[in-house]
Amino acid sequence: MSNLQTAENLSSNLFQIPDLEAFRRNLDINGLDLTRTHCTTLQINVGLLCNQSCKHCHLDAGPSRKEIMSRKTVDDVIDLAGRFPFETIDITGGAPEMNPHIQTLVRKLAPLTKTLILRSNLTAIAEKKQKPLLQLLASRKVTIIASLPSLNEAQSETQRGRDSFATSITTLKKLNSMGYGLPDTGLELNLVSNPTGAFLPSSQEQIENRFRQMLAQKWELSFNNLYTFANAPLGRFLTWLEGTGNLESYVLKLASKFNPCTLDGLMCRSLISVSWDGYLFDCDFNQALNLYMGDNKKHISDLHALPGPHDSIAVSEHCYTCTAGAGFT
Repeated sequence: MSNLQTAENLSSNLFQIPDLEAFRRNLDINGLDLTRTHCTTLQINVGLLCNQSCKHCHLDAGPSRKEIMSRKTVDDVIDLAGRFPFETIDITGGAPEMNPHIQTLVRKLAPLTKTLILRSNLTAIAEKKQKPLLQLLASRKVTIIASLPSLNEAQSETQRGRDSFATSITTLKKLNSMGYGLPDTGLELNLVSNPTGAFLPSSQEQIENRFRQMLAQKWELSFNNLYTFANAPLGRFLTWLEGTGNLESYVLKLASKFNPCTLDGLMCRSLISVSWDGYLFDCDFNQALNLYMGDNKKHISDLHALPGPHDSIAVSEHCYTCTAGAGFT
């Protein structure tokens, strides 16, 4: 059975919602085709270990997770990055700072790409033992993408846990003091804001303007860009939606906001995603469903050519998340 067929079968069972059109069928009805372009980005999930158990996490990452990228797989990733010219390499998790090999990964990958990104929840990196990592990130001009779901402390901590907001603000101050988020330093600091409930994000431009104004006024903080993304109905967020009776309304809301103009900019068209154990996916969301890239489960050590233009992408109903409203790029 092909990966596309596997995705189709999973699609019909992912959400038991009678009025929901299958994502693949929706594409067909609208005469749309979601396939790959040139592969320019390598995304690496270095493990599901995290110091937080965020309500919106699509991978159920948390303090009790044991899945973490080994040194052998880290070496395989470095080898992959050396064999193919990726414009961007994106390190995520879990909390990537908690992988014991994170400094090796940063040090080895930085010279191999134009843009190296590390995604941070702003609390794991706040620990004193992470000072060498912070210094390494700055010296290699690694872009930091930091999660800050809300400027409201109560809302933010409902999603991320007690004391996470104050720690995040303290970490942002530390990053600014290093030059991150300031003009003409070459140290880029971008924020990500996810809704804290079963609703879609407001206008990205409006939220960015509000964050920029409030962070500057209340804490004298600066950043480069802010991105707003809807939460994918997977993992812990799916469990929360089911438990609160919001699953059907939320998924139908995503589907009703389907925007065909988002397809051109979807990350899955130009990205390969590597799981903590070294297997290949079209995106980090597909890792939650074991929807492997291509026709079968393939390890990066067996990858001899990057996926090319017009290659298929595994989809399911969670793909409405990335194609709702302004999209997920």
